[in-house]
Amino acid sequence: MLYYLFDYLKANYDLIGAGVFQYISFRASMAFIFSMLLSTIYGKRMINFLRKKQIGESVRDLGLEGQVQKAGTPTMGGLIIIFATLIPVLLFAKVDNIYIIILLVTTLWMGSIGFLDDYIKVFKKDKEGLKGKFKVLGQVGLGVIVGGMLFFNPNVTMKEKLPAAEIQMVTDSGIPKVFGEETKAIKTTLPFLKNNELDYSVVTEWMGDTSKKWGWLIFIPIVIFIVTAVSNGANLTDGIDGLAAGTSVIIVLTLGVFAWVSGNIIFANYLDVMYIPHSGEMVVFISAFSGGLVGFLWYNTYPAQVFMGDTGSLTIGAIIAVIAVATRKELLIPVLAGIFFIENFSVVLQVGYFKYTRKKYGEGRRIFKMAPLHHHYQKSGYHESKIVARFIIIGLLLAVVTVVTLKLR
Repeated sequence: MLYYLFDYLKANYDLIGAGVFQYISFRASMAFIFSMLLSTIYGKRMINFLRKKQIGESVRDLGLEGQVQKAGTPTMGGLIIIFATLIPVLLFAKVDNIYIIILLVTTLWMGSIGFLDDYIKVFKKDKEGLKGKFKVLGQVGLGVIVGGMLFFNPNVTMKEKLPAAEIQMVTDSGIPKVFGEETKAIKTTLPFLKNNELDYSVVTEWMGDTSKKWGWLIFIPIVIFIVTAVSNGANLTDGIDGLAAGTSVIIVLTLGVFAWVSGNIIFANYLDVMYIPHSGEMVVFISAFSGGLVGFLWYNTYPAQVFMGDTGSLTIGAIIAVIAVATRKELLIPVLAGIFFIENFSVVLQVGYFKYTRKKYGEGRRIFKMAPLHHHYQKSGYHESKIVARFIIIGLLLAVVTVVTLKLR
């Protein structure tokens, strides 16, 4: 809203300094500061409110050190992250931007699914929460909405780099025209390869001239899979104090780099990456989201004063997935969100191996002492603060590797 207000003041009254709101860098910085202040200052009030209403975590005794002592710790803290993100975005972002609209829908949709799950756990005293099939249905629904908006909305476009011979042609201003006209395409980035663009519509080429028209048959299921996988990965990672929030900050800020580069025609040309018009506005949302995560982490580090619950973890995973898809960097998720991936994969391995050995030997065996992976290390005697610190270090390393893929092909 402030963007439109100062744009009006600049255009009609030539207000000194109003033009600064035209810069994404300024609005992103303000969104981060404002979000962090909201989550730290008003986050404390929300924690006190949750404690007063006895909205506490019911902990199942899994034999983990210090676990029982966490019973009664306020949960649903994901509301702090959501509110600290939405308010700055509404203030500083262009809310008519298609990418901002998609991210707002994602936040509200998955936040509602997570809130319903936590509500059932806390108020209905059902430790299982929302049935798994309904969670998956919510994730699939979001994938359909996001995939449909990205595929069918005319404002979601990209510009392809012109061949070297055509780049010699210049515009009237004398500036080389490096990119062609805006086009609709469902291309994505293949990491570590020189010619690193993959067109999903290649799968429907057998349809002839209508192949691009029916590309949604491939694109939307891919979006559904990514949203579901990353959302569940974040949910599984939220098992010890500060782990999900700490690793998510790194992932989100890295995606912010990709959004900045992809939405800036100069950087996109220099780094030879896909130029996605209007996508730079996502940096404002990402900054607000990062500020909310950092502010929440203030209270979520060991010993946690509040847990994010599924309200936070499902929302975080969904937002990360949608930003990755929107910036056409979804194939980098196994590297960038490697912590989520390995946490998810450890559960799949554990369950799969247990069922296999039970069928073969009559007795189920385990690969890890407990899954997800962070619980394996807890069972091995590592303090949870040490586990979180080391996972964050690994997350930083993975983020650097991901950024390096911009030039390493």
